[in-house]
Amino acid sequence: MSQPRRTSRRRAWTVLTLPALLCVLAACSGTPIAGEGVDAAPSASPSPSGPPGTLFDNFHYSGPEDSALAANGWQVRTGGGGPGIKDTWSADGVGFFSDPTAQGGRILQLQSSTDGTEQGTRQAEVQSTGTSLFTGTFAARVHFSDKPTSGRDGDHVVETFFPISASDSSTDYSELDYEYLPNGGWGHVGPQLDTTTWYKADPPDRVTRAHKRRLEGWHTLMVTAMDGKVTYSLDGKELFTSSGKYVPREKMDIHFSNWFIDLPFSGGPRTWDMKVNWFYYKADEAVSQADVQKAVDGFYSAGTNHIDTVPKS
Repeated sequence: MSQPRRTSRRRAWTVLTLPALLCVLAACSGTPIAGEGVDAAPSASPSPSGPPGTLFDNFHYSGPEDSALAANGWQVRTGGGGPGIKDTWSADGVGFFSDPTAQGGRILQLQSSTDGTEQGTRQAEVQSTGTSLFTGTFAARVHFSDKPTSGRDGDHVVETFFPISASDSSTDYSELDYEYLPNGGWGHVGPQLDTTTWYKADPPDRVTRAHKRRLEGWHTLMVTAMDGKVTYSLDGKELFTSSGKYVPREKMDIHFSNWFIDLPFSGGPRTWDMKVNWFYYKADEAVSQADVQKAVDGFYSAGTNHIDTVPKS
C-alpha cells in the first residue's frame, strides 16, 4: 500500500541554473541503455498547434540541459526533500536516449542508483510545471524494471507516474498514483502495483488497491478523472475506481519518479532504470486507450514531438 507522504515534494526543488547546467554537461550525462546512442534529438516544435485541451510530449530532448525541456514545461528535480532517501535527488540519472523498443525510438530514462549508503544514493524525477492539469484523461507509456540494470537485486525501489498538487499542504490537495514495487516495500512482498487516490497528504487520507503482478516491460498507464470518479487502467483494462471525496479537487502537475523506500543492504553499487516513451493528456474528456493510442500515433506520424493547447487559467 502506498506510503504516506512524509516530507514536502516541493520545498527542495531547484531550477537548473547555468552553473548547474555546465556541471550536468561536464559530468552528468547519464548511462545509456545497452546498444543505445546518446545522439542529440531534435527539440520539440517551437509553435505547436492542435486540438484544444491537449498536452503531448515524446521526450525528444538532448539532455537535462536542453533549453526546450524547460520551455516545454518540464523540470528535472535536484536538491533535497522526500520521499525515499531524503536529499538525494540528482540530474545524474536523467537522460534522453535512443531505444529501439520505444515508439519513435526515443525515451526519457530515469535511473536511480545506490551503494547502500545515503551518500552513495541518487534518485531521479522529472515533473511538469504550471499546475494546469485537472479533470480528463492522463496517459503515459512506461517501461517498468523488475531487476536492477547492474548490481545485486533486492532493493525496495518505487517506479512511479502520478499527477499531484503543487503543495502537500494545499487545502484541496489532490494526487493520483501509480507506484510499481518490483521487490515490495513497507512490509509488503512484491511485485506489486499500487493505484491510489489521495484526499490529504498529512494526515494521510487515501483509498488504494494493490495489484499483485509482475510488470517488467512496456505498459500504457491511464488515469481518467471524470464525472465524480477516478479510474485507473493498465493496457486498456480497468484496475481500480475511486469516487466520493477521492477525486481531484485542484489542478495538478505530472511526475515521473524512480526512488528507494529504504536501503536494505550495502552489497556494492547497483542501478535501476525506469523509461518513459510518451505522455498524453486530454482535458475534460474520457478518452479510451485505443483513441489515446490513435492520437499519439497521429502526433508521431506528423513529426510532432510536443504540443500544449491546455488553457493556463
